Amino acid sequence: MSKDPILYTLETAPPAITALSTRDGHVVARFDAWWGTPDGLWVDPVAGQITWTNMGADWEAADGTIERARLDGSQHEVLVGKGQIVTPKQLAVDRAEGHLYWCDREGMRIIRSRLDGTGIAVLLKRGNYPEDMPDFSRQCVGIALDLVARQIYWTQKGSPKGGIGRIFRMPMAMPEGTDPSSRTDIETLADHLPEPIDLHVCPGSNRLYWTDRGAAPDGNSLNMARIGARGLLEHKVILRGLDEGIGLAIDKTETFAFVSDLGGTIRVVDLKTGESHVLRQQSATTGIYLVE
Repeated sequence: MSKDPILYTLETAPPAITALSTRDGHVVARFDAWWGTPDGLWVDPVAGQITWTNMGADWEAADGTIERARLDGSQHEVLVGKGQIVTPKQLAVDRAEGHLYWCDREGMRIIRSRLDGTGIAVLLKRGNYPEDMPDFSRQCVGIALDLVARQIYWTQKGSPKGGIGRIFRMPMAMPEGTDPSSRTDIETLADHLPEPIDLHVCPGSNRLYWTDRGAAPDGNSLNMARIGARGLLEHKVILRGLDEGIGLAIDKTETFAFVSDLGGTIRVVDLKTGESHVLRQQSATTGIYLVE
């Protein structure tokens, strides 16, 4: 890890974007996120911008948004809104191709747009909003991109503490003419997980990491598995004891993980030993993003 990377975090009460020094956890920047429940984020240090998802004020209404601002909070704008999405969650980016990807939880979809929010395309549809909303098994939550193999990984967490969470994979490119509600190129990589949430894929090591907010003994945890041809192999729980674990970031050398939870604890985890320490205690925290 470089000398002093910055960890950007999303607080929910009140909504705020807080940037932390990874050396000692002190706040290096903070600005108001204005409303709703911010959840996933991406920081573009070259453009000097931060983009985030907002689940909205009413999780059963289609009032979710994708928003963007300068790193000081200025020039705030809504990129996607006006009833187009319900509860957008983790955000992933293909910078080279100029696309944002996110899961829409209550919308039961995976969606792609251009970096400016235009050109919205539904890549996967697991149910019809709002009639299928009570079926938690359809909810898409965490998302990660393997930009080498051109694959999308995502979680469907299932019911709270239900033990029916799953992790899936499909190609980033959707065949022309394919209906997003009936794709045939989806692979189930893991099933019967406590309640998987956010993901991080490392193509170089062929590993997948995820947080889980489910029930003990393996819920509220940081997890790792090797990506196999037909599923996840050698699943390992690296850290337990999170308080509704959500956000996840891995450094470029795959030495440290940063995890957040709704208890507001930001932890640094040594991926080799599993030892951890608290970087900062703040209000309830969802998504995190590491800038090295």
